[in-house]
Formats: sequence, C-alpha cells, structure tokens
Amino acid sequence: MWQIELTHPGLNKYRLIRGTDKYVVEQKAVAQRAAWEEMWSKRVEKEVRALSKQSMLEEAQLRTKEAIEAIDELENILHHTMGVDDTIKWESLKDISIFSKPRPQLSNLEPPPPKREEFPFAPKETEPQYNPDIGFLDKIITSRKENKIKAAQELFETDFKRWENRKEEVLKKNAESEKEYQKKHELWQTEFLRQQQFWQAEEQAFIIKQRETNEAIDKRREQYLNKNPDAILDYCELVLSNSQYPDYFPKEFDLDYNPKTKIIIVEYSLPSMDVMPTLKEVKYVQSRDELVESYLSESTVNKFYDSLIYQITLRTIHELYEADAVNALDSIVFNGWVESIDKATGKQVDACILSVQANRAEFLSVNLASVDPKLCFKNLKGVGSSKLHSLTPIAPVLSISRDDKRFVSSYEVTDKLDESNNLAAMDWEDFEHLIREIFEKEFAQSGGEVKVTQASRDGGVDAVAFDPDPIRGGKIVIQAKRYTNTVGVSAVRDLYGTVMNEGATKGILVTTADYGPDAYEFAKGKPLTLLSGSNLLHLLEKHGHKATIDIKAAKQILADKEKDKS
Repeated sequence: MWQIELTHPGLNKYRLIRGTDKYVVEQKAVAQRAAWEEMWSKRVEKEVRALSKQSMLEEAQLRTKEAIEAIDELENILHHTMGVDDTIKWESLKDISIFSKPRPQLSNLEPPPPKREEFPFAPKETEPQYNPDIGFLDKIITSRKENKIKAAQELFETDFKRWENRKEEVLKKNAESEKEYQKKHELWQTEFLRQQQFWQAEEQAFIIKQRETNEAIDKRREQYLNKNPDAILDYCELVLSNSQYPDYFPKEFDLDYNPKTKIIIVEYSLPSMDVMPTLKEVKYVQSRDELVESYLSESTVNKFYDSLIYQITLRTIHELYEADAVNALDSIVFNGWVESIDKATGKQVDACILSVQANRAEFLSVNLASVDPKLCFKNLKGVGSSKLHSLTPIAPVLSISRDDKRFVSSYEVTDKLDESNNLAAMDWEDFEHLIREIFEKEFAQSGGEVKVTQASRDGGVDAVAFDPDPIRGGKIVIQAKRYTNTVGVSAVRDLYGTVMNEGATKGILVTTADYGPDAYEFAKGKPLTLLSGSNLLHLLEKHGHKATIDIKAAKQILADKEKDKS
C-alpha cells in the first residue's frame, strides 16, 4: 500500500491519498496540489482586488478631505486673523540660541606613553653560581682551588659584561621610544591647541554676531517707539511677512510711509486665478475601478475668488492697525495687484484690480467677524470692478511715489569710453554717472530704473535703483568709490548704515580698487554687494563697453592735478 500526506496551510486543507499503485498515488497527489494552488491563487487575487478597492476608496476620501480643507481655508482667510495677535514681540526676534558646536575634547587620538623595556638586575658576585664549590681535594691541591676560583670570577665578569651591553641596548631603545613619543605628543598638543583656538574663534564670532543682531533689534525697537519713519516701515513689513497664507500665495508687497500724514501705502501682490483650488470632490467608481474628480463650477470659482480678494484686503488693513503699537498709522491705502497672462495677447500683465483707503477710526469701528467682505469694502469707498475675477485694471486711490528731491538729471558717459580711459583717474562726477548708466542697463531687463543723487563730492550715496523684480527687487542704494587705495571696512559700514537709513533692501558698493579682508568680513550675511575694479570692468564689458584701470598711473595723474591746483 502506497500513501502520500498533503497539506495546504493557506487553505487549511489536509488529505491522505492511498493506493496500491505508486504511480497512481503520485498522480493524484500532483492533481490535488494543482487544484489547491488554483483555489489559493483565486483567493489571493480576490483579496488583492479588495485591498486595491479599499486603497482607492481611501485615496478618494483623503483627496476629498484635502480639497474641502483647502477651500475652507480660503473661505475663512479673514476670520483666521481674528484669533491672532499681530503685534510684533521684539524679544521673540532675538537670537537666544547657544553656540551648539561641542568644544574639542582630549580624545583617544592622544598618543599612548611608550612602553619602557626593563633590563634584568645586575649580577652579584655573592650569587651561588659565582662561588666555586671547594672540596677536600681543592683545599689540598692549591692549583685546583685557584682554577675553580678563576673560572667562577671569569663567569661573573662575562655575565656582568653581557648585562652592561644589554642595559645599554635597553636604555638606547627606551630613549628612542621616549623621543618618538615626545614628538608625537607635541604634534598632538599643537593640533589640539589649534582646534581649541579655532573653536574659541568660532564661538566668539557667534557671540559677536548674536550680540550685534540683538543690539540691532533693540535699536530698531527704540527707533520704532520713537516713530522713526524707516523703523515704522520695517515694522509694518515684518507684520505682513508674519501673516500666514497658503504656500502658493505670492506674499510680496511694497510699502511707503508718510510720517507727516501718517498714511501708509501697501502695494500688495494678490494670488491669481490660476492658483486657486478648484477641486471639489474625488469619488471612486467601482464599476470602472477609477477615481473621478469633480470641480467647482466657473461661476462658483469666480465668486469664490472675488470674496478671497476682499478678505485679503480687509485682513491686511486689520493686521497693520492691530499691530500699530505707537499709533503711527492714521490711514492705510491698499492697492491689490495681480500678475497674470492676458489670454488675448499671451503676454504677462500686472494690473491693479482694487484700491481702498481706510482711516483708523472708521475701520476699527467695523466688526470684521460679522461683515460681508465685499459690502465692507464698498462701504469703505473702495475702488474696483464689480467682478474682480475679470482682472479689470483700475487707477489706485494713491500710489507709491518714486520722487526724491535728491535726484538730478543724468548724462551719458559710456559712449565716450574706450580702452584708453583709466577709470581710476576719471572725473569723480563722470564716474558717478558712469555707475548710474551701467546699472541702469543692468536693471533694464527687469524694468528697473536708476537715478543719480545730487553731487556731494564725497563719494557717498551716488545713485538709487528701483528694481520691480518681486524676488530680488525693491530700493537699492548704490555707492561709487573712485579710489586708488584699498577700500577699508569703514566704507562698507557707512554703506550698511545708509541701507538701513534709506529703508533699502540692498546696498551695492563699486570701486576702481579692491577691498580689504575686513571689508569682506563685515559684508558677510548682510544685504551688501562689493564690486571691485575687476568686477566693474567685467560689468562694462558685459554691456559692450571697454575701459582700463591703472591704479599706479591714476595716482600720478591725480597727484599732478593737485599740484596744478596749488
């Protein structure tokens, strides 16, 4: 009798196949295994399909939840700010961190002391092997006794000499090991000291930078409390920067403040229609085994967009008034700009689609938690199309003025330039206009403008650039230094002070010479760009102009001019 036991753990099956014919029993076993495997395969496939359906269903539910939350977030943009205190906490701006880099420690890299090899004790004549055994015959035969004594003495002398040689070898070897150890130890001490000094320098630099940062915050706070116009602008910019919006919002703005009228103008970049979330729901259709998305209707999106823009407008005004701790603002002008693609021309356009001026008393009397954003905007005499989603341009109630009484008429210089012109010896006023002209060409690509300030003959603030680029743009102070000596750190400090006083976003210092290491060190981490003579020549060449800088020749030319004057 032949038999085979079969089991299938997955199906929880068991069968004992018996028969008198071995071949028949084996064939039945093979058939049974195949049948069970087919059953198991179908069960697994069914479970996989069930898991797949469940996974698809869960994905549909998750995406629907995310879509509802995205829309809900925008519908409550205004209400979100009601529970937020927009006042700037000056202390929270300070850096109170500690220097986190660990101090170098005595490490396992310290070389171990050398292992001193010991040598045996010196042999002593009193030891037994050096004392001959004198027997009875030795006492009778004198020569025999003397030979034994002599042999013992020779053995001692041989052993002592061997010991001396060994001692000398060991002492020499130990001395060499000690010398090698001292050498390694000195190298280790030098390296350890270097690491300690480097760490201390880093720690000191961190502390100094931290102190400078915190002192600058204290200074700016004091300036704000004293209603310094530039500090007011910085404060308001910080308030709006802290405002939490979805990541896809531009979060770009330009501010201007008039301390006499206490009016602040906000040129605000609004989100375009293209970035609006329109997904409403995602469903899993089991019969087709696919996810089907449904979207908000066009009319709903348009209404949704208009409401969002009104909410952003009111929210921005609210945040500035709520944060105004020194009553520096009597009136806020909000101009909302949208950058989009004109579908008629395919070109990118930037249009102001709404504008409103809100006085403090009038605005603070409004209960924002209960208002209809559009009706509130209209009640504030806001200007804008009845359908903001149409992106119809309007004239702002009040715009930021780029006028500055320091600006003077400029004249062209680059057309007269060639390789014979030594910039280091150029007339200082021509040099300032050259800098204005070359930077005007540099900023022209982004629609920027550069204006020259009144001649001061001190190489001070020579030009102001207005760059409309939303990322790198803003007001940029440019200083020109027609120098024949290395520019030191004081000039860079002056530039940084000017940037702060002007409320500029960046400062550029251009010289015909070069900068000292202290100048570069001071500029680190600050919104400053230092352009040396070689950088200037490269910039000129970039815009198709050539010139030279010969410091030695310039010194002689300028010295000769001074002699002629005297």
